[in-house]
Amino acid sequence: MLAVNWRHSRGAALALATVAGAVLSLLLESAQSFLPARIASNVDVLANVAGAAAGGLLAAVFARWLLGGGPLHRLRAQALTPGAAADLDLALLGLWLFAQLNPATLLFGSGDLRDLLASTAGESHKAELFVSIEAAITAMNLAAVAVLASAGARPEAPLRRLVVLLVVLALVVKTFAFAILMRAEHVFAWLTPGAQMGLAAGIVLAMAALWLPRPTRLALAAVLLMAATVLVNLAPPNPYFAATLKVWEQGHFLNFNGLTRLVSAAWPFAALAYLVYLASSRLRDPLR
Repeated sequence: MLAVNWRHSRGAALALATVAGAVLSLLLESAQSFLPARIASNVDVLANVAGAAAGGLLAAVFARWLLGGGPLHRLRAQALTPGAAADLDLALLGLWLFAQLNPATLLFGSGDLRDLLASTAGESHKAELFVSIEAAITAMNLAAVAVLASAGARPEAPLRRLVVLLVVLALVVKTFAFAILMRAEHVFAWLTPGAQMGLAAGIVLAMAALWLPRPTRLALAAVLLMAATVLVNLAPPNPYFAATLKVWEQGHFLNFNGLTRLVSAAWPFAALAYLVYLASSRLRDPLR
């Protein structure tokens, strides 16, 4: 709806968004009729159309906040540089926050490919080793994300406050995921000893990294992302989550869980590609 709002009236944009949702839903339900394990349903079509209409209505209500001239647009102009690079940066940070909804991952850990490449869990080790590895993963990823957030920021932007806000928002999302998917007593199960040490070390490392020149920061972010991804794939089984995850009844969240795991697995590689893009842009234009 927002994509076509600028060239059509608000009512026409809402109608187009609803019709597009209806057509997509009909196509998906029609395709499911050819799959023996799936059942096409007109109720699903009605629910999807209602959802598309509701999303269009929300977009219509908040269009002036989101599009040119709105408060969010002004905030983006004040804090971020213009152009597609900053927009890609925002998209990556949004996906990183979305990946925190998966309760099966280490705090800020991403890039776990073991489900795709290995059929069995690794050898168990003492909890002390896991604490050290989780602390390192949390700290390196936190610092890398902080540097990534600085990539599209204006020099005069309050960068350190924005980074702290981003980290707090990520912790809120992680807590929200545990509150929804786990029992109430496990809402802070993610706050393990390793996560606590990693948060403290990561904040210190991130604030120090933000003092570095921009090319050095980006190179450091790439190194930290690669090192953290390797550690995620070498980490032993999580002794703290073993009992907690047994009470996780995925049920209707199964597909959602799969989506969060996919985003979490792919995110560091997308972030590395973005850092390579920034480096190549700088080589083409040394004044940037």
